[in-house]
Amino acid sequence: MVNITHKKNTLRTAVAQATVSVGTAATIEAIISKSIPKGDVFEMAKTAGLFAAKRTSDMIPDCHPLPIEFTEVTYKIQNLEIIIQMTVKTIYKTGVEVEAMHGVSVVALTMYDMLKPVDKQVEINNIKLLHKKGGKSSYKDQGSPYAAAVVVCSDAIAAGHKKDTAGKNIVHTLKNCDVSVASYTIIPDEIPQIQQQVQQARTIGNDLIIFTGGTGLSPRDVTPEAILPLLDRRIPGIEEAIRSYGQQRMPYAMLSRSVAGVIGEMIVLALPGSTNGAKESMEAIFPHILHTFRILKGAKHDQK
Repeated sequence: MVNITHKKNTLRTAVAQATVSVGTAATIEAIISKSIPKGDVFEMAKTAGLFAAKRTSDMIPDCHPLPIEFTEVTYKIQNLEIIIQMTVKTIYKTGVEVEAMHGVSVVALTMYDMLKPVDKQVEINNIKLLHKKGGKSSYKDQGSPYAAAVVVCSDAIAAGHKKDTAGKNIVHTLKNCDVSVASYTIIPDEIPQIQQQVQQARTIGNDLIIFTGGTGLSPRDVTPEAILPLLDRRIPGIEEAIRSYGQQRMPYAMLSRSVAGVIGEMIVLALPGSTNGAKESMEAIFPHILHTFRILKGAKHDQK
């Protein structure tokens, strides 16, 4: 199966549709009056569809087992057609569109099986996904392009003793989120140089500045101490999201001192300096963090 361990749980919804057409109006009347010999067509088919949605991963090899937390089946009769819609919801890492399509297909197949003894013209048509929401694309900010500065804080990397991978991972994620990288800088983990980078990013007009490194517990790790006095306001939720996401994957993440806040309308982040720490921190908050700019601009507009 496809690796989804890097994804986050979100509320995901999918609505699928299928159409069952019958040969005569008498069949429709028999369905409504519940006089089909095999029983109540709508209720039996609905029950079968609910079982099918929950068993999708048993039928489709590449589908992940996931918690189905809501299902709904509705019917609409139009002349000799019965339009079936199935809605499926979950809070999980991957979507439920296949579950919805599998479920609505079995609803239609059950109706076909129950109706074929009395109507030889029953057909199933137009099985399709109507819409889905809740994944990364649902929360991607569609505003103007943003510009970011990436700063690697490491004495060893600045001295040429080690190569940077964490900063390059951050750059890669930013580009995938359509954020332009205005600068990529490597500096020693020193308070004056860190603060100089913040002031420089503000002067240039960057929307984001992301530091990686210097957030551990060693006395040499001073990135938070350098950044915190400069912030207008911290954003604890971002810090909590980073720590929670990391700790689900590696318990030592609780020791990191990530920082998130704003200076004016610029977001300032301090992330762990390890390759995985930086990568997972970016996965935890991007692209959703870009919605912060809409909030900041809205607050500024309200003040006017």
